Amino acid sequence: MPAMRRTFVTLIVTLTIVPVMGIAASANAQTWQFHGFLTGRETYVNAQPSWLQGGVGRFDVGADTPDDHRLVNVDSAQLGVDWTPAGWLLLHADGIARQEQSGFHAKRLGIVQAYADVYNDHWRFRAGEFWLPTSRENTDPLWTSKYTITYSALNSWIAQEVRPIGADLQWSPGFYVTLGATAFRGNDTMGTLLAARGWTFGNYLTTYNENMPLPYAQTTKPIGADLDNKNGYSERIRLSLPERAMIQIAHIDNRAPITPTTLKGQTPWQTHFNVISADAGSKGPTTIAAEWAYGSTAVGFPGGSFKMDFDTEYLLVSHAFGHERLSARVERFSTADATRPPDDAAREHGRAWTVAWMHETSARSRTGLEYVRVTGNRPGLSPDFDPRTSGSTISLEYRYGF
Repeated sequence: MPAMRRTFVTLIVTLTIVPVMGIAASANAQTWQFHGFLTGRETYVNAQPSWLQGGVGRFDVGADTPDDHRLVNVDSAQLGVDWTPAGWLLLHADGIARQEQSGFHAKRLGIVQAYADVYNDHWRFRAGEFWLPTSRENTDPLWTSKYTITYSALNSWIAQEVRPIGADLQWSPGFYVTLGATAFRGNDTMGTLLAARGWTFGNYLTTYNENMPLPYAQTTKPIGADLDNKNGYSERIRLSLPERAMIQIAHIDNRAPITPTTLKGQTPWQTHFNVISADAGSKGPTTIAAEWAYGSTAVGFPGGSFKMDFDTEYLLVSHAFGHERLSARVERFSTADATRPPDDAAREHGRAWTVAWMHETSARSRTGLEYVRVTGNRPGLSPDFDPRTSGSTISLEYRYGF
């Protein structure tokens, strides 16, 4: 715990030192807003070693073998700050500090987002590092979910590998239509984790310049410096019935080169995909949300290239009453070699279901209990790894917000 406190103090200083420097210049005009979460979680996991330990397990935590089980503690602290020095300008930064399972091979402290918004009633221009507005479950502050502890396969992957560093222009001419376009860099390795170990389930947020573990003691850097000096692009259109329902179609393409050589010590993967998302009743007691993503990722190597298709979808239903919220999610996921060879080492087809209960003792305090079951093996894994990647988790979590 002393180490956890030190990392949390460091995080607070990191996120607030730049805005504090501007206090003297705009003390009368500025407004401040802080969001933070302190979270403690105990998880009973029945699965093989986690991908965060260099294994191929489906979860952020794992045991020793597919037949083994373990009780794992994970603690985290998130902090975000919004500074509005003028009515048309917002500066935002947020980050995370965490205490993970032993054998964890990633950063314990880092920045998740840092951006500036310039806006009026119809336009918003955003520049920096930020989430694309696709997720229908991660809609609470700091890209958290009010519905479940564990995110869907789609949003678990986005949390790990999809975070543009660039500029986004959004236009909302009225209540019903929103258009957006993004030019970005820094996501040239997007697809590496998905191709190396398949779809996973958790709530791990990759931070800037973080090396993430891959099987065979290798690493990848999902969010960091640009490799090819070329922009990636994203476009989206959203149709809304205010306070009732919405549907959005988004396209993301990192336009990374397919090359047999590494660039700046990293291997680029050319990844493009579409996300169709919708929800109804998000402001009421009963919410229905769904997302479908499909696309491909490709890499070059001496003498050729490899391309993998992927897709996943989920349906979430949630109902809140009093201080309680009950949620259930079902989903499907798959990957496959684009050429469909009979001995496809990239093939996986799986399903998952999640049930969660949340109890809010106050506006700041939340207790959650969740069960997740994932079925879907990966038979093409090398003899170094067990292809039985199915598993389950039972998580008890307490979260305090401020």
